[in-house]
Amino acid sequence: MPDVEHSSAGPRLLGPAEVRSLAAALDIRPTKQKGQNFVIDANTCRRIVRDSAITGSDVVLEIGPGLGSLTLALLDVAERVLAVEIDDKLAEALPRTIATYAPDHVDRFEVVHADALRVTELPGPDPTALVANLPYNVSVPVLLHMLTLLPSLERGMVMVQSEVADRLAAPPGSKVYGVPSVKAAWFADVRRSGAVGRNVFWPAPNVDSGLVAWTRREPPATKATREEVFAVVDAAFAQRRKTLRSTLKNLAGSAEAAERALAHAGVDPMARGEVLDVNDFARIAEGLHA
Repeated sequence: MPDVEHSSAGPRLLGPAEVRSLAAALDIRPTKQKGQNFVIDANTCRRIVRDSAITGSDVVLEIGPGLGSLTLALLDVAERVLAVEIDDKLAEALPRTIATYAPDHVDRFEVVHADALRVTELPGPDPTALVANLPYNVSVPVLLHMLTLLPSLERGMVMVQSEVADRLAAPPGSKVYGVPSVKAAWFADVRRSGAVGRNVFWPAPNVDSGLVAWTRREPPATKATREEVFAVVDAAFAQRRKTLRSTLKNLAGSAEAAERALAHAGVDPMARGEVLDVNDFARIAEGLHA
């Protein structure tokens, strides 16, 4: 649907009063178990949409839409929004909220009542962007699952716990560089895109939040499969203080086999995983399966 067909009557966004009213009507009490912290600041939602660089031709996937704060802001710009929500009450209520606050945009919205980690297919046109306030307790697994499942995703922006944002965007050699950093780098160029204050949420979380933006890129050119590369990554960081010769010996079958794979990759056996980039891990995996 081209931009010109978008209605001039944009969605009304949710503020603190609307969020609390919707939650009260549904008898919803946000829980830490589900990682529920609802955004009550409309300007934060506008900022996320603006910084995500989505356009009127994008089909946007949103994970964990909650009461619809970010959903409404996304509908103001995107061609279509597909929201995946695990909570029964929230999934049922969201279409009514869209009908109330964005009546001219109802036909551009669909909710999928499902656990994002267990989704294997999605309805409608393939999503081109992922923009979401991810549930903090499952943010990395959800992001990696969607990047794996949906090669159509070209770019995205997610709000996650600040420390997780740092890890996702960390370069090799950084103290927080680890498994999430390398696995995210397999799919995309990832960068930190700002901080979000605690007071924009209800209830206010006891952690800071950060925005992570990413742009899809081709994975490393390798004969090894993604699963084989990720197995090397997991092993390398399982004991991050140990050398690669030591951490990879079980995966390789012996320390000698690990050393041969590292030599094939041109990597010092006495190095640690934290200094390698995703291409190094791909070469090691190739060596293990040569």
